[in-house]
Amino acid sequence: MCRRVPAVVIDVLTQPLQSLRGVGPKLAGKLSDYGVHRVEDLLFHLPLRYQDRTRVTAIAALQANTDAVIEVEVRAADIVFGRRRSLVARVQDGSGTLTLRFFHFSAAQKNNLRAGSRLRCYGNVRRGCSGLEMYHPEYRQLEEGESVNEDRLTPIYPTTTGIGQNQWRKLCEQALALLQRAAPQDLLPPQHAHGFGLVAALRYLHNPPPDAPLEQLQAGRHPAQLRLALEELVAHHLALLRLREQQLSVQSPALPPQEQAQRQLLQALPFRPTAAQRRVIAEIAADLARRQPMLRLLQGDVGSGKTLVAACAALQAISNGYQVAIMAPTEILAEQHRQNFSGWLAGLGIEPVLLTGKTRAKARRETLAALASGDLQLLVGTHALFQADVEFHRLGLVIVDEQHRFGVHQRLALTEKASGRSGRPHQLVMTATPIPRTLSMVAYADLDCSVIDELPPGRQPVTTVLIDAARREQVVERVAAACADGRQAYWVCTLVEESDVLQAQAAESTAQELAEALPELRVGLIHGRLKAAEKEAVMAAFKAGELQLLVATTVIEVGVDVPNASLMVIENPERLGLAQLHQLRGRVGRGQAASHCVLLYQSPLSQNGRERLAAMRESNDGFYIAEKDLALRGPGEVLGTRQTGDMSFRIADLSVHEDLLDEARTAGEALARDRHTEAELIRRWTGEKQRFASV
Repeated sequence: MCRRVPAVVIDVLTQPLQSLRGVGPKLAGKLSDYGVHRVEDLLFHLPLRYQDRTRVTAIAALQANTDAVIEVEVRAADIVFGRRRSLVARVQDGSGTLTLRFFHFSAAQKNNLRAGSRLRCYGNVRRGCSGLEMYHPEYRQLEEGESVNEDRLTPIYPTTTGIGQNQWRKLCEQALALLQRAAPQDLLPPQHAHGFGLVAALRYLHNPPPDAPLEQLQAGRHPAQLRLALEELVAHHLALLRLREQQLSVQSPALPPQEQAQRQLLQALPFRPTAAQRRVIAEIAADLARRQPMLRLLQGDVGSGKTLVAACAALQAISNGYQVAIMAPTEILAEQHRQNFSGWLAGLGIEPVLLTGKTRAKARRETLAALASGDLQLLVGTHALFQADVEFHRLGLVIVDEQHRFGVHQRLALTEKASGRSGRPHQLVMTATPIPRTLSMVAYADLDCSVIDELPPGRQPVTTVLIDAARREQVVERVAAACADGRQAYWVCTLVEESDVLQAQAAESTAQELAEALPELRVGLIHGRLKAAEKEAVMAAFKAGELQLLVATTVIEVGVDVPNASLMVIENPERLGLAQLHQLRGRVGRGQAASHCVLLYQSPLSQNGRERLAAMRESNDGFYIAEKDLALRGPGEVLGTRQTGDMSFRIADLSVHEDLLDEARTAGEALARDRHTEAELIRRWTGEKQRFASV
């Protein structure tokens, strides 16, 4: 059992930053915007990297394009007028001469660089017109006879505009000094501390000794870093466990399975559900039958049949006399859901209604009235469902599709629309973006998880090829050949309007170019700026085969199902994430014909770009691609930090510290028995952020 934290520790470490020397309202505001609010935050604001300034190098031994420390005497300093006005100081050390050049300077700085003054400088050495130069080096003036060597590696902190490295170092030194009188409590059991107490780890990482293993520190694998990363992961894990406990403490309506209705639905389908679909349908049905809220994440690769699973869940709730809300991120996907649910459920007397921001006033009033009275059983919509005047009579189930597209507050607002008499609605969260085990352990530990790990019979693997944009004409010929064989094709652009900066073909100009190059084809255009009715008309024409080639932006990423489409061309794929590319590719391969995806990239590709596109060529497995996306882009990009709200770790890096997750869970289970220690650990690392996960 851990001892309780003395009150003085909390007072010192949680005091405002303005209690520190040199922090006024202006600097405090900048630090607060950067997420540093208290003295304690400075302790956990660790360096990004380190510089070795412990050794002085003679000018004669300097090499271009390296960082170095020099001790020199100023010979002269003058303002030079060329293409850019600059302050130039010539310096020497007995072995040679070098130029210091400053493009941003003051009169006081020029006056201080007087002839004969001695400096200790650190900077990057370049080869310039006058020999070796340093641009804007860090420097300090030395007193007569002074020669002070650094006794530690120099930390380089993550920063923002208006806060320099020297400011960070001075602030962090003050925070470290407070550890003398107010050492925070060690909350991790010794067997999980990786050989470092909390205070020792913080001191080491802010002030590494000269012989510290620099490569290990830069890689984030030093035992002091592992100790802090583990503690943060433990705190995050515990916060999610407490969240789940809170959510399960309220009651939801018990919605027992209605076997006759479900049998009627499944028998009317033109296909047989897969074994994986049936398993997941049973898992959800069991959840809905309990009075505890269902909190379930449904994962399934593109085309695995999640929508049918959602329809079965909705039917179970409606058959028990409750309403269902289905939320989708785009109008196209919402309309697709309305059509699918209508086709499957109309025979059971259930007619879904669509509500979006573009629903006309009269239809909106009628929809809201039917919803409030309970006459409307199934509402499908976009962000419009969050609006205050959307009131349910008896909401029993909320289904969120492509959950990562929504902000956390929006999802929470929808679950809170249930009336007091019906309890908290059950929640089913769906994603066609497979979430790596790493992320699901961290971001969704409060949810039960179901995976549809089987594709319906007949789904064709998609062959993916990478082609340089210089061969664009050959790709156009390939589109013509596919359409001549009776197939249809997508041509995906990443922008609606031209942009020289991004060097991306715009959908509007591309549609015009392709229509001129392929006069024998009927070419359609769809993008997010079209009105809802226009988008629906274009998609309906494409589905009906009236259009052979559809030029589109990424609005077709999810929800579009045209089995006859067997070719997709994606321009500028290097600009998109792997998950998004995988989603787009999933629009083809839905029929019996062999399907292809052409990634039409712009040269030259970066190393990262080559790796990402190679992953698309190598595999059709969404989980493999998600793992690659995590390794290459990080969790914030994969999940969307703005949406998740709780993925901005201070120290832990999932691509570096994935191996700590199982240890974090083990340590968390042990600490969960001591509620005081658990609460202090959560406060230390997550603060207010833990509330974001309550959706």
